[in-house]
Amino acid sequence: MVEQDIQLTTADGVTDAVLFTPDASKALPGILHIPDIGSIREIQRAMARRLAAEGYTVLLPNPFYRTSRPPVFPPEAKHGTPERTKRLQELSSPLTPERMTQDLAVYLDYLTGQPTTDKGKIGVVGYCIGGGMALRAAAVMPDRVGAVASFHGGGLYKADNPASPHLVLSQVKAQLYFGHASEDGSMTADDIAHFEEKLKEWGGIYESETYPARHGWTVSDNPAYNHAEAERAYVKMTALFKAALR
Repeated sequence: MVEQDIQLTTADGVTDAVLFTPDASKALPGILHIPDIGSIREIQRAMARRLAAEGYTVLLPNPFYRTSRPPVFPPEAKHGTPERTKRLQELSSPLTPERMTQDLAVYLDYLTGQPTTDKGKIGVVGYCIGGGMALRAAAVMPDRVGAVASFHGGGLYKADNPASPHLVLSQVKAQLYFGHASEDGSMTADDIAHFEEKLKEWGGIYESETYPARHGWTVSDNPAYNHAEAERAYVKMTALFKAALR
């Protein structure tokens, strides 16, 4: 496994990223791995590394580069503290739909331009705030993105919000999988129900299910981590990519 720390130039600056290449002699399907609000750190590297070992070229970017290079959270910003709440706002507020679209185009162009990425369909997976970005990525490059997985994606449906990710569905051609959390203030049961109505109206291939877990359950450095449900989510994700990208 080759793990290469790189920097990508965007319209607004330079962002850190990591490229995982399990076999430099063979072109493999590409996957864009969009992290949660904690961005690039060892647990996200481990998650991307594990996925790459399944036979994919994986790109892990720092979507929050406008605010900070990794680590994006200072040590005192513990879960539930005022410092963390303030930092969450600092990291997320620059991410307008227009800026996310610009950034995603850079990430996808880089990933698809690598000699270790084959010329077929690519996948995208996103966690937390990255779940909405993953859906947007499918709209940025609809003819190339063949599958999207989102886990505990926050704010996927917000009524009357022009920035709501669900509004890009009409531009999406990929197969979609959404794993929601039963306890999630950023995506309530009512939000999920409305979102699933929009998925039905969209008419593409999708699956949406709610796990008996709290927001952040797939990421092991999150207090909500649930190993059994995280492993079930991993199986669902890899099955989706295997079916859609091979």
